[in-house]
Amino acid sequence: MIDFFTYRDGRLHVEDCPVDGLVEATGSPAYVYSKAALLGRFNELREAFSELDPIICYSIKSCSNLNLCRLLAEAGSGMDVVSGGELHRAKLAGTDLTKVVYAGVGKTDDEIADAIESGIGWFNIESEAEFENIASIAKRMGRTARGALRINPDVDPETPHEKTTTGKKESKFGVDIDRARRFFERYGRDEHLRLTALHLHIGSPVYVTSPYERAVTKALELIEVLKKDGFTVDALDIGGGYGTDYVSGQSPAYADYARVIVPLLRDFRASGGTVIVEPGRSIAANAGILVARVQYLKQGGRKKFVILDTGMHHLIRPTLYDAFHFIWPTRVGPDHEPKEHLEAMDMPGLEPCDVVGPICETGDYLALGRPMPPVARGDLVAVFSAGAYGMCMASHYNSLPRPVEVLVDGSEHRVIRRRETYDDIVALES
Repeated sequence: MIDFFTYRDGRLHVEDCPVDGLVEATGSPAYVYSKAALLGRFNELREAFSELDPIICYSIKSCSNLNLCRLLAEAGSGMDVVSGGELHRAKLAGTDLTKVVYAGVGKTDDEIADAIESGIGWFNIESEAEFENIASIAKRMGRTARGALRINPDVDPETPHEKTTTGKKESKFGVDIDRARRFFERYGRDEHLRLTALHLHIGSPVYVTSPYERAVTKALELIEVLKKDGFTVDALDIGGGYGTDYVSGQSPAYADYARVIVPLLRDFRASGGTVIVEPGRSIAANAGILVARVQYLKQGGRKKFVILDTGMHHLIRPTLYDAFHFIWPTRVGPDHEPKEHLEAMDMPGLEPCDVVGPICETGDYLALGRPMPPVARGDLVAVFSAGAYGMCMASHYNSLPRPVEVLVDGSEHRVIRRRETYDDIVALES
């Protein structure tokens, strides 16, 4: 994977734009994305799974900026949506709506009706009650929709955190695989919600390939059982969850996942079946950084605090998921140019720091005890791998505005979401 976030003579660049110049133009904090990195990852996945000619449905929830979604739609991506708002974004991005899958356990009646009217590809069905409701709405509208039953194959995805595991039997998502056969017997012949697909998503990020092998194998076995029962499953959505490198070399390449998954699905695809994949994090995470400015340095006992103008209100992953993000100054000397992103960098002159934000919460931190080069008030630091589950999970907590978002294309940049103001924060309260 080509790295589009590199140090040149001690200055961090995004593609050909120096980060300090971007911040001088747009202010801090700022989310900065690389167009080449975003589209590069999408094309890597498409190439790795090309034998299956899958429908690739980018998971909007991972990074939902409309301009980024539009880039992916123009590249041929469908969209994985989990709300009416995300479907609205998919429409505005120009997505082929027949390549939209609609997930989520709590779809409202209005959201369902809008999706049916829009002609989306599939609803991912999460429960018996939801199936009955969607079918009822489709019947009332005189329309026919397609459904993919979400199954839990009860496979441990070995994710780094329990909150990102979704494929176990006890999950709130979908139905356990043992119940699926009964589900088809009860609903598989409905005229208004055609149940002709299966969907699975075991968790994210998944850093080993074996859980996919077990999950896909179980799904294919279920398809054969359903065929004997008289049901045709002509589409299989294998979800996403592929890992990304928060630490250098942490994740398999797309080709490694495909090496396991493609042979399993070769016969299914050859018989006319449609394969759907739903990448999100693995496309967006390393396409973006969060840039912040050092406000203060503080010594608290034996601890050194680096206090930034950003924190958990702009990037909640460290405190919510105990997630690691590599953090480094945007300007460094020759001894401190990072060649890789590691949790403990082995360089001279580093000192352990708690990197924290301005929020009135002890949990407002981006890193604890992190070895870093010396920084001073006014310096800029970059939080790497922040393109996924960053800005899309940002909040107004403490009545602080959300950052500007900037897209870099070669040596050019443009603002794709302006920085919020205090008036923006209170606009709907007037």
